[in-house]
Amino acid sequence: MVFLWAFLVGGSICVIGQIMFDVFKLTPGHTLSILVVTGAVLDGFGLYEPLIDFAGAGATIPITSFGNSLVHGAMEEAEKHGLIGVVTGMFEVTSSGISAAIVFAMVGALLFKPKG
Repeated sequence: MVFLWAFLVGGSICVIGQIMFDVFKLTPGHTLSILVVTGAVLDGFGLYEPLIDFAGAGATIPITSFGNSLVHGAMEEAEKHGLIGVVTGMFEVTSSGISAAIVFAMVGALLFKPKG
């Protein structure tokens, strides 16, 4: 049952993104931004963590989880260190994912020759 809920929730998030492309004719940048902000707002209201508990990877894999991570880290560090914790908390939680993306992109660029 866990796999079914992960598929349905993750698939629903992807369907929403595809509708934003096809129906509303939004650019990928606009769609990405809206989904990240949606995840951040849901976490700000305390609604994204229950979604993660319910759907597992269906809620942690889509881009909405990045917004959740930013706000979650900022709120945790703000409780410990005040206003400066808001800024440092966002980078502390998401730094490993961003670093991995940069490293993998560099390795991919070195291994494969772009066409064009």
